[in-house]
Amino acid sequence: MARKTRTKAKSKPQNRLAQGIRRVRRTVLRGLLGIAVLGMVWVIAYSFLPVPTTPYMIAESRREGGVDYQWISVDEVAPVMLRAVVAAEDANFCQHWGFDLDAIRSVIEAGGERGASTITQQVAKNAFLWHGRSWPRKALEALLTPAVEAVWTKRRILEVYLNIAEFDRGVFGVEAASRHYFGVGPEALSATQAGRLAAVLPAPKDRNAAKAGAFVQRRSAQIVDGAATIARDGRASCFED
Repeated sequence: MARKTRTKAKSKPQNRLAQGIRRVRRTVLRGLLGIAVLGMVWVIAYSFLPVPTTPYMIAESRREGGVDYQWISVDEVAPVMLRAVVAAEDANFCQHWGFDLDAIRSVIEAGGERGASTITQQVAKNAFLWHGRSWPRKALEALLTPAVEAVWTKRRILEVYLNIAEFDRGVFGVEAASRHYFGVGPEALSATQAGRLAAVLPAPKDRNAAKAGAFVQRRSAQIVDGAATIARDGRASCFED
């Protein structure tokens, strides 16, 4: 009998430990589920509401003492601007669901020296996350990208992209950028002006759309040709009216 009592006494701490582990596991799972639900609600909300600001805009506002940003409808943007950013950043935008596998394969074959982020990935990062190359940020981007593709239209993805992209120090969105560089509204942008705005997107702090250097001029000419090409071959069909 004494031996049995000792066995029971030993099992009680083990049971308490197992129960504690189960409670922690349930709490973690509930927390992760809650975060997932809140994230999905956020994605759904941004499928129709203007994006008021982004984590990166907040950081830049503190650094620059403010930012120039005004949300506008995609219907107020010259169609050539939409085609220009797609030609420049993601020519297969209408043909993928967030990840361009062909571009990823090309990057791997080239040794990973250049990026393969789609416009949808950039929107997921810029609208919801912080900038940086950390694995947690990349993991969240990978989760948010298909969610955005599932809930938003392609035209809406471009609308958000054009509104929150950085075009110069403290200048966010095509409304502010078109007036900042060219003194016109985004609805009046020419093909050349749209090409130059798209050309500065990868490095907005180092390139100037108005006082374009040789590289920006060459790149914008390529973008103008690319925009005309995707208009002809149907790769703009998913976001054109």
